[in-house]
Amino acid sequence: MSTDDDFLFADEQAESTSFIEPWQLLIVDDDEAVHQVTRLALHDFEFGGRTLSLLHAHSAHEAKILLDKPNNIALALIDVVMEHESAGLELVRHIREVSCNRLIRIILRTGQPGQAPERMVIRDYDINDYKEKTELTIDKLYSCVCASLRSYRDLVALDHNRRGLEQVISYSAKVFRIGALSGFANGVLEQITALLFLDKDAIYANSIAGETGESLGDMRIVAAAGVYSDEIGKSVRDAVPDSVGHLIGKALAGETQSDDERHYVSSFRTDSGQIAAIFVSGINPLDDDDRRLIDLFCRNVSIAHDQLLLREDIDATQQELIFLLSEAVETRSPETGFHVRRVAEYAYTIARALGLPEKDCEIIHRAMPLHDLGKLGIPDAILHKHAKLEIGEWDIMKSHPQLGYNILSKSERPILRTAAIIAAQHHEKWDGTGYPNGLKGEEIHIYGRIGALADVFDALGSYRSYKEPWEIEKIIHFVEEQRGKQFDPAVTDCFLANIDRIIAIRDGYEPLAVAEGSE
Repeated sequence: MSTDDDFLFADEQAESTSFIEPWQLLIVDDDEAVHQVTRLALHDFEFGGRTLSLLHAHSAHEAKILLDKPNNIALALIDVVMEHESAGLELVRHIREVSCNRLIRIILRTGQPGQAPERMVIRDYDINDYKEKTELTIDKLYSCVCASLRSYRDLVALDHNRRGLEQVISYSAKVFRIGALSGFANGVLEQITALLFLDKDAIYANSIAGETGESLGDMRIVAAAGVYSDEIGKSVRDAVPDSVGHLIGKALAGETQSDDERHYVSSFRTDSGQIAAIFVSGINPLDDDDRRLIDLFCRNVSIAHDQLLLREDIDATQQELIFLLSEAVETRSPETGFHVRRVAEYAYTIARALGLPEKDCEIIHRAMPLHDLGKLGIPDAILHKHAKLEIGEWDIMKSHPQLGYNILSKSERPILRTAAIIAAQHHEKWDGTGYPNGLKGEEIHIYGRIGALADVFDALGSYRSYKEPWEIEKIIHFVEEQRGKQFDPAVTDCFLANIDRIIAIRDGYEPLAVAEGSE
């Protein structure tokens, strides 16, 4: 190989290691001279601030190996006649139909146009241009490559925009659920980088709850693209290099202009008082319209974030009120007060094991603590009696499921309606011997069947004024014995299959067996 060729290959390698990833162009031709001439013609090529990185294949077979690997090849210059007369055409079909690559731009080159007539090739093959080698001067080759790369860039942007829009649409319906903000923000961020033809590296971060947001350690990454995609949830200080951290730090200090026009960095304060910051790296300098679009993204995501925090606070307040009310019902003791929290976790675990929809599992989880609300109507003398209840007293005690149902059924809210069902049926038994209505088998709602086992398991292991707590082995044996009698067999099987998880929940709260005055 000549000294010139050595120089060209060295220059090509140097360009490929530049800060911005070069365009990848594949040359497929069995004539080495064509490769050399193409390298010479394009050795100083630049488009959109990016240079070229040339890949070489001397047969259709070699090209298939290259193209079937993960790649970012933007353009392929393919000879028609190589191993055989239609090798190039078969390669085109492989790219489009086997590999299903619709983005790569393809220019066919031929030195024997009679063997592959232009009209036939253009009509029957998904290519972007068809040239005779003799007509491809340096200027025409340069023009073809520019036009093809522009087309490829636009198609990639549209593809990214489509995927980003799909993600936005998908997460918009779930944006107020816990953990959904990141997916929503990532979708919008991907749209922004695609629409503005920006580089793939971008970050959206906001201040961690309780922190000022004045330092990088106070900022958590909510959405990210490119090299930062795996850094979501981390602090900015731990996730980005010092150079990027320096730019974001300046933005937090009130400076929105970066030192490098290829980057845009900005920060602002949300309505809830949190600090938010965005960093994007771009191929071209951003104009005012670009900056306004990025700022609009930040504002919209920050609004969604504020609404999510408000929803989380409302949900947490609602659940805390349910727990407080339920614990007030439960013997007014901190020890047994944890009963309502444990049974909620047991019920959720059983519901998931049964394969119920996640929405139903969550509703059961929230409603279960209210299962004994009817005990508000039971006199303390009966509720806390140490001796066995008399017949009349027992009749009063057995009224608490109906009392709870009467209170809760007045609401149209899904959680309270579910709580009404559980309150009414958690003392019904699979064999029909339960109370208050003697329901049998599947006459008992699945919520009631789940609630019954969760409640009994925890009650047996807890101290009560009328009994000592049972050992775990005795409780499990009792549950096994009551399969198909007191408890639904399917619910029992799921409970026993997850007994380690159930016990872990049980042990995760305060001790069950502590009574006043005992050790």
